[in-house]
Parts: sequence; C-alpha cells; structure tokens
Amino acid sequence: MTKKSSKTIFSCQTCGHQTPKWLGRCPDCGKWDSFAEEVKDSSASGKSGLHITQSKAKPVPIDSVSIEDEERIYTGISEFDRVLGGGIVAGSLILIGGDPGIGKSTLMLQALYGLARKKHKVLYVSGEESIRQIRLRSRRLQTVASELFVVSEVNLDAIVLMIESEKPDVLVIDSIQTMYNGELTSAPGSVSQVRESAMRLMLMAKRTGIPSFLVGHVTKEGAIAGPRLLEHMVDTVLYFEGDRSHVFRILRAVKNRFGSTNEIGVFEMKEQGLEEVKNPSAVFLSERPCEAPGSVVAASMEGTRPILVELQALASKTNLGTPRRTILGLDHNRVALLAAVMEKKLGMHLMGHDIFMNVAGGVKVDEPAVDLAIVAAVASSFVDKPVPEGNVVLGEVGLTGEVRAIGHADIRVAEIKKMGFKRCIVPHSNLTRMSSISDIELVGVSNVAEAAAALF
Repeated sequence: MTKKSSKTIFSCQTCGHQTPKWLGRCPDCGKWDSFAEEVKDSSASGKSGLHITQSKAKPVPIDSVSIEDEERIYTGISEFDRVLGGGIVAGSLILIGGDPGIGKSTLMLQALYGLARKKHKVLYVSGEESIRQIRLRSRRLQTVASELFVVSEVNLDAIVLMIESEKPDVLVIDSIQTMYNGELTSAPGSVSQVRESAMRLMLMAKRTGIPSFLVGHVTKEGAIAGPRLLEHMVDTVLYFEGDRSHVFRILRAVKNRFGSTNEIGVFEMKEQGLEEVKNPSAVFLSERPCEAPGSVVAASMEGTRPILVELQALASKTNLGTPRRTILGLDHNRVALLAAVMEKKLGMHLMGHDIFMNVAGGVKVDEPAVDLAIVAAVASSFVDKPVPEGNVVLGEVGLTGEVRAIGHADIRVAEIKKMGFKRCIVPHSNLTRMSSISDIELVGVSNVAEAAAALF
C-alpha cells in the first residue's frame, strides 16, 4: 500500500491564503472568487532550492561590516534613473507593474539597450515572446546591440543555470507570471509559482550581486497580479501608469529601499518607443484653453520636482435628487469635502449641481496643496467666470475654510515663475516666511473667502 504523496489545496490568488476546501470569499483579504485549486506535492517539500534551514550565515556586529561607496549603474534614461533613486543598485530586485500594453517591455528593452551601449552585458529573458519577435521589436525601437542577449525561456531552473554561466551585469525577467518551477505542480501564474520564482530570483540577486528586474501584470483593481508577498520581497516597486489612449506614461515608485518613493518619470509614447519628457509642466499646459471658466493651474510636488498641472471643473445644474460627483485624477472624498466647505463658507449651493473634475493629461494628484485650486476651479465654473490669465493657485483648505501652509512653497513658486505666470495665490502663513521673488506677484490669503475675492 503506497502513501499518498500529494494533496489538493486551494490558494487565494490575491494574498496566498491556503485552505483545504474551496471558499467563496477569502477570510484574509476579503476577495470574492479568488481561490484556485492547486496540487501540493508533499514529497517535494524541502526541495525548492532555497535551503534556508541549511544556511551557514552567522550574525556579526553591524559596525564590523565593511562597506564601500558603490557606484550606481546608469541606464542613460534620466527619467528612469530618477525614479530608481539615481540609478540601479547592485544586487537589487526591482518589480515593474502596469496594465497590459502600457509599455513595460518597451521600457525594459530601451533601458537594457542604454546599458548595452556602455558595454554592460545584459540578459533579457522573455516568457511571452520568441527571440524572433524580440528581434523584430528591437529593430522597430532601434535597440539592437551586441551586448544585449535575449532568450525565450520559462523554466526557472534553466534560467538560474543560464545566469550562473553567462554572468550578466543586469537581468530582466518578462514576466514573473510566466515563470515555471518544475518542483511545484501548480500552473504558471499561480500564487505558489510566482512566490517561489520571486524568492529564488531574490536569493540569486543577493548572492551574485546581479540587479534584476521583474515585470509583473496588474489586475483590474490596479494591484500587481499574484500574492502581496511579492511586493514585500523586492527592493523597489515601480508602477507604469497611463491610459493607452493617451500618449503620456508616468513611471511612479511606490516602494524604494535605495531612494525616494515620491519621484515620477514622465514619458511620451511614440512610434519608435518611449521618449523622455524633460519639462512635464510645459507639456501638460500646452493645450490649456485661455479665459475658460473652470480651468485653474496648480503646482504639485512629485518628489523633488514641481509639476504644473491644469485642474478642470464643470458644475452643471441637475434635476436629480442626488447630484453626481465624477472625479478623475483627484481624491473623490477630498473633492466632496471641499464642496461642503464651499457651501458653508462661500454660500454656493452646490447640492443642486453635478460636479465633474479632471486633471488634464491623465495625471493623478493626491496631495492637499491643490485644495485651494480645486475650490477655485469649482467656483469658477459655478459662477461662470474664468480665473484671470497668468494666475496659479496654491494652498491646503481646512474644514473651517482656513487656508493652511504647504511644503516646498519656494520651489513651487520658482517653477511657476519659470513657466511665465505673473501672479500666485499662496497661503498667508507661507507668504510671511518666503523670501521676496522678483517678477511675480504673490498674494497671501487666510481663508477661502479671501481667495475667492482675489480671483473673481
């Protein structure tokens, strides 16, 4: 009589929670219909290649660890290097997520080409394309270089052996959901496969010092497909955002152990791939209508970079009992809060109006420094009066209608002046601390009523 060496389990494809029977709703993350059947081979336990229990590492005093100022590896794409914190750190594991077709593979191929031109040996492992398809795409993108090696492979064991023999300077796995470990019986893309593949690649990167990029797909909810553990294992998580109907793409860092998580890189999708946008403010304001009610310019900080964006608002009468609030690129709850402040402090009866708001260019702004600009845009559309040309509005708004101070006011005003604007509405508390700036008029306001009086 033989002993069963395998058993059936059900794993949540979002958080990795396992249960012996199928459940409609995951008790850990609360997702519905997220359990998938997997076969767990008990005879394969301990054969995953991790050998964590057999590690010979010993703890040492932290002051005895010798360190050197290692130089980062630059890809030649300044926007990409900015988001990474100034370049690629040796031995780091970087996860890049984004919607299908957004340009993740294009960005990776262009970044590897920049490294290959500097005589770095780079390896591009694709589980979705053949090497002929990669060659055709590389010709279109003009990213052909002798130091750029490509291979089409999904077997993780074969990839690890290939890395140890080729010893590349940089590695790209496109995508992590296609990797397959033969010691696991579940299908590629399942929680077990993704988690095991990422763990082995992480240990390989730390052991060899080869920086590795993992390309990951994004679910409908905007999270990287696979377990949440994947984001905790890697050093850096980058999201490639944008609508395929728009030409602009934004690379945003949401986790970075070697740099700031507030930096963004702006790219424009063209026929020959992604092109850096050196001055995002000029691009986002290039098609701004003049003397249009509901259009207001604000300055948002993305890491160390100020970016001028156009906020658009439309307030229209409605006969419905509950007016609509349709918000794109801004926090829906924040706009509803500011609309309530306007009703109370400015006497604008917005309950009988639908409010539609948008940030031009497909940008997402989530900092409170644009509160006053939101109020100005909605008020401009409500009274049907444009904000005077050449004005920029800055400030955080509280529930009592007061305008609070914002951070990096000097940097924002310097960018506003550089873009040719002549007048800026700022919080009064910021104005008292700022140094005098020539060729631009600064108007300090303490509440939303003063701001409305200064603009209309």
